[in-house]
Amino acid sequence: MDLEKRIEAFHQLGQVIQTLPAEKLERWYSLAKSENGWFTPENVTLSLEGICSFLNKEVLVEWASRYPLSQIKPKQIATIMAGNIPLVGFHDFLCVLISGHNLLMKVSSKDAQLFKLILEELFSIEPGFMNNITLADGPMRGFDAVIATGSDNSARYFEYYFGKYPSIIRKNRTSCAVLTGNETAEDLQALGKDVFSYFGLGCRNVSKLFVPAGYEFQTLLDNWSSFNKVIDHHKFNNNYDYQKAILLVNQQPHLDTGYLLLCESDKLVSPISVLYYETYTSEDDVINKILENRSKLQCIVGNEAFCTVPFGKAQKPEVWDYADDIDTLSFLTNLP
Repeated sequence: MDLEKRIEAFHQLGQVIQTLPAEKLERWYSLAKSENGWFTPENVTLSLEGICSFLNKEVLVEWASRYPLSQIKPKQIATIMAGNIPLVGFHDFLCVLISGHNLLMKVSSKDAQLFKLILEELFSIEPGFMNNITLADGPMRGFDAVIATGSDNSARYFEYYFGKYPSIIRKNRTSCAVLTGNETAEDLQALGKDVFSYFGLGCRNVSKLFVPAGYEFQTLLDNWSSFNKVIDHHKFNNNYDYQKAILLVNQQPHLDTGYLLLCESDKLVSPISVLYYETYTSEDDVINKILENRSKLQCIVGNEAFCTVPFGKAQKPEVWDYADDIDTLSFLTNLP
């Protein structure tokens, strides 16, 4: 299958997803939620919208034109996917197939149903992909390269098991935001999306704020009141109750909005329902704090020149925004 056909198939997949009949969409929601309680209809919709934003022929053509894809000799690429947010492994899925390689995919048990539904639609559009995609149920064998995403612990296993293969192995990452106190109400509301989307479960979710010394949080929290519905989700609520109890028992100072707990900490990754913050005294101070942790940060959100993502855009990456800043398509193009 040539590149033009591959691009056309994914373009059509985007059109199909955007025009799913209400009954079929409800089935997708139901299957996703039955497998993973965090996969609410709102979160599935958010993920599908993000995917469709780059399943566009013009975008795909521009992206593909940056690489010598016509020179690729197809290899078998084992891809191990995470399951923290709906279809989080879709970008790797797209990269492997657009590049012209064959995909041996191991989906997370927490996100298997949505991928099966995507495959049904893709095979209906372009049956030729059936020859390029294999779903792995057990141990993965017969592959030439690996793309694996997981925790820091699973990454050690991946590095041991796949050490002799060309590989991309991703570990835990999170995102931070930098506030100066000069943000508009629109900025702060947009930041709320970066914090609360997917209940904060994604590596592109902001789990840490850097704020100037003496920062007053009231304006920020006033602009986040519309996100208070997260507490209605039973799993989020359970986490909130648990984390609040720990803070109270430990007599740790914190701000409590009734749906979010804000704590001062030098740590990056906050538990679900908790948002860490750390103060800084100057621009150089906050830049140094970020540089110390750069390898663990996916997005640096804010208006400052050293920030990498504007407010509200953390969960809306472009197709060429690669996880961990590793160019997946370049990796696939340059395999030995």
